Amino acid sequence: MIQMSPIDPVRAYLGQRIVSQEQLAIMGEYWGTNLSLGERVVGWLSTLATGSMGFSLIYRVPVTEVIVQKFTASLTLMATSWVISGIFGFGLGVLAGAKEGTWIDKAIKTYSYILQSSPTFWIGLVLLMLFSVYLGWFPIGLSVPIGQLSDTVTFWQWLYRLILPAVTLSIVGIASLTMFTRDKLIQVKKSDYFLFAQARGESFWGIIKNHGIRNILLPAISIQFLSFNELFGGTILVEQVFAYPGIGQATVAAGLRSDVPLLLGIVIISAIFVFTGNLIADIIYKYVDPRLRGDDDD
Repeated sequence: MIQMSPIDPVRAYLGQRIVSQEQLAIMGEYWGTNLSLGERVVGWLSTLATGSMGFSLIYRVPVTEVIVQKFTASLTLMATSWVISGIFGFGLGVLAGAKEGTWIDKAIKTYSYILQSSPTFWIGLVLLMLFSVYLGWFPIGLSVPIGQLSDTVTFWQWLYRLILPAVTLSIVGIASLTMFTRDKLIQVKKSDYFLFAQARGESFWGIIKNHGIRNILLPAISIQFLSFNELFGGTILVEQVFAYPGIGQATVAAGLRSDVPLLLGIVIISAIFVFTGNLIADIIYKYVDPRLRGDDDD
């Protein structure tokens, strides 16, 4: 796709600087942008086979260094958002399922439907305008104050600038997990063992705790870990809105400036990231659900 793009990576790198055609040809030969698609693919695969992802055309350093630096910043944002969406999404889903048909259930469903149909970048822009522009409670963007080195930033300064991007990224995740948990709990409420527990005189919330949550926890865990792909995609949009210097901004820059080695390296890392989420979900299933352990007490 990048090969067919009208963007010339050499021109994109130089910007408005004026150079001769001979200099452009020399830089294209140095970067390998003058090669055919087949030659570039073979060259990249050969480099990858040696354990290297190549050299970034934008940052002029190995792709691995760029990914480590950028992904570390994004990982904190993604982890914070993932935890927030998991806790609040599951809690709201249990509350909505337990209060099925009431105003509480309708309010939570309305909240979820609106947010699920809203683009992540639009939610980020709305929160940015409300809390940063109009109210002035949070900074406009960036992960550190302007004119200050990242090494001198205190924990509270960093946390203060992380709140709004993390909340934005977690909102959509909360909505999807809430609706899934709600539907699963409603199914549990209609089961025979739930009705039998009610007939024995057990309290409603006691049944929810002892029978409902236990049966919907595993599917909720699975859905939460399977959302790693949405989490990674949402990070790209959120980082653009808040000018957060992470893997999302590096991805957009690599695409707009035809930095093929960096973009392919990010694709590989994102695939590993999503695969890791699925693997962790399978491992947790094995240790949480005794039916999947394969233990034989006999």
